[in-house]
Amino acid sequence: MPIPGRRHDRIVLDALEAMEPEAFSGDVWRVALRGRDPLRGSTANGRWSPAGEFEVLYTSLERDGALAEIRYRLTLEPVWPSRVQYDVYRIAAKTGRTLRFANVQALIPLGVDPARYSSFDYTATQAIAAAARFLDFDSLIVPSARSPALHLVIFLESFVLGENLTVRETTPVDWAKWRNVACK
Repeated sequence: MPIPGRRHDRIVLDALEAMEPEAFSGDVWRVALRGRDPLRGSTANGRWSPAGEFEVLYTSLERDGALAEIRYRLTLEPVWPSRVQYDVYRIAAKTGRTLRFANVQALIPLGVDPARYSSFDYTATQAIAAAARFLDFDSLIVPSARSPALHLVIFLESFVLGENLTVRETTPVDWAKWRNVACK
């Protein structure tokens, strides 16, 4: 479904259309606040989600990748939130039309500046995600800005919860272990 008012860059559209999508089937990880539905996505402004345009679920192909993302966000707080509890979820995921970008260099032709990839300037990556969704891809495999992991970013409107996404395991996060690990 097109986004009202959104214009897609023809170079990005052409490049994405030329890519061969892949199916993904495997476990992914997500860290969420205890009590929050781990399969609930976000419409907030994010690296791969233009604010309010569509709902995405951020997951990682590696457990440590999911933990690194949330740990980074927590380190931005003036005081480490000691009472907030998180769980890490192992989720079975199946996609049909995923675009894979194995590293940041693969994103350069689409306007991503590798030197700014870990910044909060999401203009290029949001444009890629919006164009991919417009072209009916259901997800992206993209490099993490915080770890060596790859992430699976899912456009939730393309998925049936319980069929394509199923929580397999939940474990509490031990932030004491992670608190002193340097951000990558």
